[in-house]
Amino acid sequence: MTVFAFYLFAICVIAGGLFTVISRNPVHSVLWLILAFLSSAGLFVMLGAEFVAMLLIIVYVGAVAVLFLFVVMMLDVDFAELKAEMAKYLPLALLIGLVILMQFVMAFGAWESNAAAEGLRTQVIDPDVQNTAALGLILYDDYFLLFQLSGLILLVAMIGAIVLTLRHRVDVKRQDVVAQMMRDPAKAMELKDVKPGQGL
Repeated sequence: MTVFAFYLFAICVIAGGLFTVISRNPVHSVLWLILAFLSSAGLFVMLGAEFVAMLLIIVYVGAVAVLFLFVVMMLDVDFAELKAEMAKYLPLALLIGLVILMQFVMAFGAWESNAAAEGLRTQVIDPDVQNTAALGLILYDDYFLLFQLSGLILLVAMIGAIVLTLRHRVDVKRQDVVAQMMRDPAKAMELKDVKPGQGL
């Protein structure tokens, strides 16, 4: 059953990635991408990395892929024109892809498994503790300060991006809540005595 599940998830990942690239409809491409993410999460669960699998589902499927889907469905983008422009760069893209593929082949060809790696891993992490619990203990115990500092850096970066992109345009009407609350009804309203047969 484990072997069958592995091959099922692996085939779904490859098929999802392939159809994400070659699909003509951008909405279908995003849906195939979601399938690839879910299948990758299944492979991570089989490897014992439940935390990474849940992050993949929550962050990538629940946020990034859904954001892609909303952007593709809401924006009226002429994808035929974009694909026509991309066809000019197809030879360069094929050359770069071939170089990356050769690098992967060289890396996997020179890769060797270290026999002492499993023993060193069991010395750092208690084998009786689950993967997610062990990761939480490491993050919030040994590297607590660094983890909090990284969160503060991301917060400062987010605030900086908001400040840099904020533009106050003078030709846009903005709501003044204080002026609305402090207005005098006697001055804000004017009663007109409209006589029959006469307009305003």
